[in-house]
Amino acid sequence: MTDHEFLAERFEAHRGHLRAVAYRMLGSLSEAEDAVQEAWLKLSRSDTTDVANLGGWLTTVVGRVCLDMLRSRTSRREDPLDVHAYTHVPDPVIGRADKADPEQQALLTDSVGLALLVVLETLPPAERLAFVLHDMFAVPFDDIAPVVERTPAATRQLASRARRRVQGARPPEADRGRQRQVVDAFLAASREGDFDALLALLDPDVVLRADAGAVTPATAGTVFASRVVRGARTVVEQALTFSRFAPYARPALVNGALGLVTATGGQTYSVMDFTLRDGKIVEINILADRDRLSRLEVPALDG
Repeated sequence: MTDHEFLAERFEAHRGHLRAVAYRMLGSLSEAEDAVQEAWLKLSRSDTTDVANLGGWLTTVVGRVCLDMLRSRTSRREDPLDVHAYTHVPDPVIGRADKADPEQQALLTDSVGLALLVVLETLPPAERLAFVLHDMFAVPFDDIAPVVERTPAATRQLASRARRRVQGARPPEADRGRQRQVVDAFLAASREGDFDALLALLDPDVVLRADAGAVTPATAGTVFASRVVRGARTVVEQALTFSRFAPYARPALVNGALGLVTATGGQTYSVMDFTLRDGKIVEINILADRDRLSRLEVPALDG
């Protein structure tokens, strides 16, 4: 085995972990893969003879790559032409409701629901890095500080500020049976256009976030417009526009929790994620951006 092959083998042993870090940092599966690949390129060009902890070294490298990508993304989103900046829904990880995928489970360790990723999207890049690396992956502040170009004490403050913002994004209700009951009831009420039944499933302060991407002639007719809707009655009105597509919706695992995928004719039209609290839907996140959906891995789903 050559030195290059040995290094590649060691890197592959850490790939799953690095992809999980990058996904939490970027909320994009394709960008996470790009960040991991960039880490490999940096490793292959570096002398790591004196690196005692290769996994830790690679984690901070991926963190630095992601930080640069986030800063570049933030600059792009400050463009006034980007009217959808505040309705961005991160890439979901989609799986069959009846079968767990080991690779997906590794990617989603710690119940990384879309609701949490949505909150992470609102954090400044340095805060997001400090929180993700320290709170999710136990990287010491002494190791994070050089990446964000701050002292360890200042880096600790970054994570603390992020933590306060993230506290409201609780993980999805863990009871899979309860999740299934609510999702099935939502789907049945949507198919029947039953306003009252839908209303009964929602928390009064429910938030619906829909990301349909950029409006073009090809996407102008999408059932969901990019918007944030608050309040049960307003959300029900939006949900009822989904009723004509509801026959094509199927239960699926969306970031480890029960959600809905709407697809027909081999094309995916939307992925819907639900956050439950005390048996009520408190948040709905919908990705309906056809361009992004076309790049996601969507398994065959049963009816």
